[in-house]
Amino acid sequence: MEAFEISEELRGLIAALPDLPGVYIMKDNSGAVIYVGKAVSLKNRVRQYFQSPKTQSAKTAAMVKRIARFETIVTDNEVEALILECNLIKKHRPHYNILLKDDKNFPYVRIDMREDFPRVEIVRRRENDGAQYYGPFVSSGALREVLDVAGRMFPLRTCKKDIARAIARGERPCLNYQIGRCMGPCTGGVDPADYRQALECIVGLISGREGEFEAAVRDRMHAAAEALDFERAARLRDTLRALEELSQKQKMATDAGVERDVFALHTEEGVALVQALFIRGGKLLGSEHFELQWEGEESPEELMAQFLRQYYADAPALPKEVLVNAAPEDPPLTEAYLRGLCGARVRLAVPKRGKKKALVDLAKSNAAQSALRLLIRARTDFERHEGALIQLADALELPAPPARIEAFDISNTQGTDSVASMVVFINGRPSPKDYRRFRIKTVEGADDFGSMREVVGRRMRRAKEKSAGFADLPGLLLIDGGKGQLNAALQALSETGCPDVPAAGIAKRMEEVFLPGREAALVLKRNSAALHLLQRVRDEAHRFAVTYHRRVRTGRTIASELDRIPGIGKKRRTELLRRYKSVKGVSAAGVEELADVEGMDRRSARAVFDHFHGTPKDE
Repeated sequence: MEAFEISEELRGLIAALPDLPGVYIMKDNSGAVIYVGKAVSLKNRVRQYFQSPKTQSAKTAAMVKRIARFETIVTDNEVEALILECNLIKKHRPHYNILLKDDKNFPYVRIDMREDFPRVEIVRRRENDGAQYYGPFVSSGALREVLDVAGRMFPLRTCKKDIARAIARGERPCLNYQIGRCMGPCTGGVDPADYRQALECIVGLISGREGEFEAAVRDRMHAAAEALDFERAARLRDTLRALEELSQKQKMATDAGVERDVFALHTEEGVALVQALFIRGGKLLGSEHFELQWEGEESPEELMAQFLRQYYADAPALPKEVLVNAAPEDPPLTEAYLRGLCGARVRLAVPKRGKKKALVDLAKSNAAQSALRLLIRARTDFERHEGALIQLADALELPAPPARIEAFDISNTQGTDSVASMVVFINGRPSPKDYRRFRIKTVEGADDFGSMREVVGRRMRRAKEKSAGFADLPGLLLIDGGKGQLNAALQALSETGCPDVPAAGIAKRMEEVFLPGREAALVLKRNSAALHLLQRVRDEAHRFAVTYHRRVRTGRTIASELDRIPGIGKKRRTELLRRYKSVKGVSAAGVEELADVEGMDRRSARAVFDHFHGTPKDE
């Protein structure tokens, strides 16, 4: 006897499952990805979902009920399946997968060694561009402090200038060169070998090898003193002191030169987080915690495995050793996954004694404190937001506190480029993933009432169609505007068969609240939590609408400017903007540069150049 009602489409998909390793992607009726998993045997693993629910958790049973179809991708082995699974989870962020709530991007140092005079850049994302990346660094402030100290000794360039072109044109060096904060390779007077030597010293510093950098500073300080250049010697002495002060801020954690990450998982009252300690060059560079999306069903082993896979998915470099307080599910597979990412063995261990155990215990202690702070903050936030929602329900005479509030606003410029925004607040907090934007399609000119009627109607029709992101109706539909806008929204609710959705309007000038069927506006106390919540929601809807309107207007302006150029169609316009980012960038380019853009030729490049600079006159 089947435990679930299985559609004919699902029956066919299940029957066709291969007995091979790979990844399966579960989708709901709207086509949204709700779960991604890996399997040694796709046939055996996927079939398990559609068998007796008695052995399934509540979360899994709820997910299976939403599965409308699934896709599979066959891989050569389980490690390949694991890598693909992690990439798909990061791409789709499925509702039923364990996810990192804090998808933080720590700063890295980027150096492109292919340049003659490489720059030292701080970036937040690692690109597959052939450059070398160092990090991650927990604190961008501390990283900038390190680079500032390094810059006093070795003032490398920070500009994006084309050095060869600058030298050929004899361009004037920038202000940094004038004040001694750049060696000035654009002057043509800097030996690339000397520049590289300075760069290697900075690389040693950010890699945790302060000794090499200190030795270089001391050598130059003594050389300056022997040459009776006491002013330079004093500056180098100050640099050395600053470096020593910086080093003292970092606690010696383990053997010199060791690179190690330490992770401790802590679960308490529905909170699951991992505390991380980052050790580079034998020093504890910092600590950070990551909260996991967790509903209390997954084991510590499952949580740790998912965390490690997601955390290291985009890491430019991995340490030689990872210490954890809970072994991940299938440790050999996780080690193989990490080895596949970096091309070298990464040792994964749960230490039982000694210095390594002390590091894990330190992470555990910090994890417990981080969890306590999160719980206290969550309770405080809940009480504050819950109080505001209860007060709002009482003031507006709603049937219940509105767990979901949707707000709409219209934005245009004298009736052109009309757009609308829909923002969503869940339990009093913004939920950006549920925000939606609309272009007004059926209304001409500056008709805010007609525009509001259109957009609310479109939203409610999508609810009837069970479209993704629109299936849940709001407990309160808030309109940015007065009676006219509210009445337009009410008309749309009636026309779409949703007259019972509670609605209200809030006017900006007097902060008056308008309700259906009431002639007089409701004036809430200025210091009331209910009014402050309405203002936050209304202001967010306004911000989101204005931002979208500006983007649409700017895009139209850019398009119209380039569309006026003979021979420049949509494809060439897109490629020009991709290369130069703006019309200003396009206008500053020369004919040869423009001709080098994909899809362009010399004739079209000349047309673009002449459009901005005028056709040269015959002499």
